[in-house]
Parts: sequence; structure tokens; C-alpha cells
Amino acid sequence: MKTGAAILIESLKDEGVDIIFGYPGGSVLPIYDELYDANLKHILVRHEQAAVHAADGYARASGRVGVCLSTSGPGACNLVSGIATANMDSVPVVALTGQVPTGMLGNDAFQESDITGITLPVTKHNYLVKDTREIKRIVKSAFFIAGTGRKGPVLIDLPKDVLTEQIDPAEILSADCELRGYKPTLKGHSKQIKKALELISEAKKPVIYAGGGIIAADASEELVKFAELFCLPVTTTLMGLGALPADHPLNLGMLGMHGTEYANYAITECDLLIAVGARFDDRVTGNISKFASNAKVIHIDIDPAEIGKNINPDVPIVGDAKSVLSDMTDMAKINGCFCEPWIEQVKSWRENHPLMLVNDGRLHPQYVIRKLSEILNGGGIIVSEVGQNQMWAAQHYGFKQPRQWITSGGLGTMGFGFPAAMGAWFAKPEETVVVIAGDGSFQMNIQELGTVAQYDIPVKIVILNNMYLGMVRQWQELFYDRRYSYTELPSVDFVGIAKAYGIEGMRVESTDRVEEALRTAISYDGPYLLDFRIEREENVFPMVPAGAAISEMIGKHNPNGGNEI
Repeated sequence: MKTGAAILIESLKDEGVDIIFGYPGGSVLPIYDELYDANLKHILVRHEQAAVHAADGYARASGRVGVCLSTSGPGACNLVSGIATANMDSVPVVALTGQVPTGMLGNDAFQESDITGITLPVTKHNYLVKDTREIKRIVKSAFFIAGTGRKGPVLIDLPKDVLTEQIDPAEILSADCELRGYKPTLKGHSKQIKKALELISEAKKPVIYAGGGIIAADASEELVKFAELFCLPVTTTLMGLGALPADHPLNLGMLGMHGTEYANYAITECDLLIAVGARFDDRVTGNISKFASNAKVIHIDIDPAEIGKNINPDVPIVGDAKSVLSDMTDMAKINGCFCEPWIEQVKSWRENHPLMLVNDGRLHPQYVIRKLSEILNGGGIIVSEVGQNQMWAAQHYGFKQPRQWITSGGLGTMGFGFPAAMGAWFAKPEETVVVIAGDGSFQMNIQELGTVAQYDIPVKIVILNNMYLGMVRQWQELFYDRRYSYTELPSVDFVGIAKAYGIEGMRVESTDRVEEALRTAISYDGPYLLDFRIEREENVFPMVPAGAAISEMIGKHNPNGGNEI
């Protein structure tokens, strides 16, 4: 006879799960009892939100499905922000939650919450298991749904009596799952691909706009081959950074609200926009009526719901980015740079409108990021929190590969980065994992210093500390007459807090100590915290104000000197 909990652990192993991030509680004690002897690593976080963020970071770094576990009621509810984060960024996560016994469902029992109802809008799918015999089939289905098509989170809610019930193994339903109605389209339609190639051959000013779908589909190699075949400039979204090396001559960097000037100018002037694995998010497009308004649009996406949602393309192609780009490259009849004047124009913009780096002896965050990139040679895994720290890292770190940049893009979840970095290290322990944080975001999940200390996770914590909720303060400065309403934070001794957990650290207050501090942290055998006391009112530039076209940037570089505000 086998209990439901034993069947669950066995099913997870069948899916290749080797690590779970979780926090125990009454309704999941049967699972934890099985974990006691199971050959399956469990990481005890200090808050359930950290469990789902860590599973998310693991999934983004590895390309596999991440797994988290919580108890019922408040434990399950604490997963919601992380599940929504994974959903917005199309990250494959399976969240396991405990639930009160089936006979108590709907009776407001102790620590009961309708977690399947709560998470219905932010999961790709979810299950409430009412029959122990179905556990293996449901687990198989959950992993298949999470990891195929447009990837995303799936939740499995497990009542305690389902976990404790003992059944004959012969009663377990087959794990073979036939999911009627769920058949993602992977291969692009050949006629649509031919139409797209015709538009490319006719274009004089083409640009590729690549999103996180390139990373999710492991299509970076195909993107580079496709871009090089036609000599097409490429700009990426925040989520698409690393899709092609930062130093590639066709790479225009990030576009949008805090994108490079040359990427935004190229999008504004292009006559053909090839969108791949991107969803025309408002932070990318700005005023959507002015976004690539002179261009015909090819939109390649695995999710048909995204095509035509914000912009109606001239040539829609539903399919997996890896498959479609490969087919487009194979079907192409011409190659080479057939629009040299355009390439020269883009090159001119890049040379004349670089990202600014102030060198006045004061401690600026851009310098910290560039020095980190220099020391790691554009390698490692860089995980960010959300806010100014996130944008500075995106702008100034020279990413060379996919899956080395991990950030909360769609939801912009403060507190995501630190636990996500823990998950990323377990996925890639051979890599140097650095989390770039603001002092505000870091305090959202600062308790995970306990997890890092307990498991000796060698994450390097870089806090860009301006004692403000920096991005909100920036908006208050620029659009609310510097009325800093509740955005100033008191000074915190982060190094002292880290040392209380047994973690080494250093405060840095001058530019001349930046390189030494970074090298010390990176070479240290274990976790290390660096508290960089940066210029307090530093802003992220360039910036596109809300409602403006992406060419209407403020704080942009003036070739004659200084920044235009």
C-alpha cells in the first residue's frame, strides 16, 4: 500500500525533479514525512514567497521546471505574488500546496483558502486533487503544461486526506495524459514564413525586436544566425537580454522606456519590424500609436492570444521561435547585407548617442555595474531586484549568453531577486551568481539571509544603496515637483545584519574601492554582501515619460556635452 504523499514524491522523481523549495505546515506534514527519507533535496526558505521566487530563478537559469511547496491557507496565499510573477514572464513552475481535508472544503476550516480560485487568473492551469489515484496523472499533466507551449506556472492543491490515504499501487491511474484542447502550435505555417521572407527582401530599414520568448525557446543560436544571414539590427526587451552577445555588431541593446537611444531611434525609423517572442508591452512601446508607425510588422509568437492583442501584424506567424527562425533561415533565398545605408545610420546613432557614464569621482551605480561586468567578463548569472537597480544592470552589464540575466519583467516584483538568485545557484552551481539589489527591494525578502547562511549558498549580494525607493523617487522628482512623499528610507547597517547571520560583507562609499570590493566578494568562498552607498538622487536615463513616443526621451545624451532634460 502507498500513501498519496509517497505517490506524489515518486511522481516528482519521475519528472526528474531534484530540488524543491518549501516551507512546512500542518496540511503538508505527510509530504514532509516522505521527504525525510527521500533522495530529493529540499531547501527550507524563510518565507513562502521566497520558495516560489527561488523555484522561478531555478527554472529561468536551467530551462527546467522549478518546484515549490507550501502549506494551506496563509502559506499558499504567500505564493500568489510569485506565481503571478512567473505567469507574467512565462516561467515554468509547479507550485504544490497543502489543503484541508476534502470533507472540510468550503467550511472555513482552520487555514483553509480557496487557492485554486485565488490563483486561477495567474496560473496557466491548476488542479484540486480529490482522488489519491489521480496524483501521478495530475503531476505528469502539470509538468507537461508548465513546460510546453508558452510556458507558465501550474498549481496542484493537495487535501491532507488525499495525502494520507493508502491505496494499492495497482489502483494508481496511468500517468499517460491526453489533454484534449491543449495542443500548442510549434511549427510555423510555411505560407506565412514565405510572406515574411518577401517583406524582409523588400525592406530598406528592417529591425528585429526580440523578447523573452527567444530565451524561453532556447532560440538564441537561431536568432543570431537569422540576424547575420540578412544583416538585421537586433534590439531586445528587458526579458530578451542575452539572446545575442552584447558586443555583437548587430546588437542595439534594450529598447523602450529605459532603452538605448539608438534602439529607440531605430524602431521609430524602421520600415519593417520583425517581432519574435515579444508581446508589445507598454514599457516597450510607449505611445503605441507612434511605435514603429512607418513599419510593416511580422509577429512570431507561440501564443496566438498575443498576436494582434496590441498591434495588428501584417504577417502573423504562430509557432515556437526556435522552429520558426530555423525554418526562415533554411527557406531564405537571399542573404547578406542588402540595406547598407540603414546599417550605417544605425551605427552612427550608436556612436553618437552612447549610454552615459559620469566620471566625477563620486560613486555612481553605472560604474559599479560596468566594473562588475569587466571583472566577470560579461559572464556569471546576474539576478536583479526591481527598480533603478534593475535598469542600471540591464543597461550597463554586457550579457553574453541566454539565461544569465534573471529579472521580474512583467510584474516588476520587488523582493524577487534575492530568492531567485538562490534558485539560480542551485541550477548552475558552477557559475558566479550575483544579485543586484536596491536597499528597498532587498528588505522585501531580507530574511532569506538565513537560507543563504544555512545552506552556504555563495550568492554575491550587491546593494546599490541610495536610501530611497529609487525609481518612485525618480518619478516624484521629474513629474511631481520633487515632492518625495514616503519614498525616503532610513540608513540600514546591511553589513551588520549580514554578519548577524554569519555572512561576510563590506560597505563601500568611494569609487576607488569598487574594484577591490567586487573582487573580494567574487573570490570569497561563500555568500558575501556589498553595500554600495551610491549618489542618492541618481536617475536612470534615458527615460521615456508615460504616454510619450519612445523617440521622445528625456535625460538623453547630448553629443555636445551633458544630458538633455
